[in-house]
Amino acid sequence: MAVLFKRIHELEVQIDQYLDTVLKGALLFRQGIRFYLEKRLDEFTQRLNTLNALESEADALRRQIENTLYARTLIPDSRGDVLGLLESTDAVLNTATETLIQFSVQKPEIFTEFTQAYLDLTESSMNAMEEMVKAIRAYFKDLNAIRDHANKVMFYEEESDKISEKMLDDLFNTKRSLSKKLHMRDFIDNVENIADETEDVCDRLAIAAIKRNI
Repeated sequence: MAVLFKRIHELEVQIDQYLDTVLKGALLFRQGIRFYLEKRLDEFTQRLNTLNALESEADALRRQIENTLYARTLIPDSRGDVLGLLESTDAVLNTATETLIQFSVQKPEIFTEFTQAYLDLTESSMNAMEEMVKAIRAYFKDLNAIRDHANKVMFYEEESDKISEKMLDDLFNTKRSLSKKLHMRDFIDNVENIADETEDVCDRLAIAAIKRNI
């Protein structure tokens, strides 16, 4: 299948750069959570600051893409779908960034016995985010590859659900104060929500892909 934007190289470059920032965001989030749990707070703060800057870079790139699409009246039939995909992808990156910010602000206690489960939850959610990026890249380069990556997103989202449900069940069976349990619950939900949002992006992507095939 022909590349959707084979005659508009600048737009392809901008979209690739944007998706690269989202991918880097997943890597920084993964590292940030690990450093927080290991109480390596200086390194955690470094990752948070870098992720914050990266989110701003992603916003700027998204605006550049929007300007390119409208100023040059490119791909009018797919423009709305492309912008919708980028906006929903931006929401995933924003959720990841905001979660790390709240770790910095609220400093939740993640009980020691949940450390590995929290790392597993983070890994699953970030795997979903990375597969989401691959699925979006496929939209522009190889529609046939979307399904494989979207299926992986669904797999990792379901894994995140399972891990978080088990964590919550175990959490509320501990002999900790209710306030600490509720605080930790919120930060389990926050990480799991990232995976939920990646699935939402892929749902939107599936519709966009069908429209391109009509």
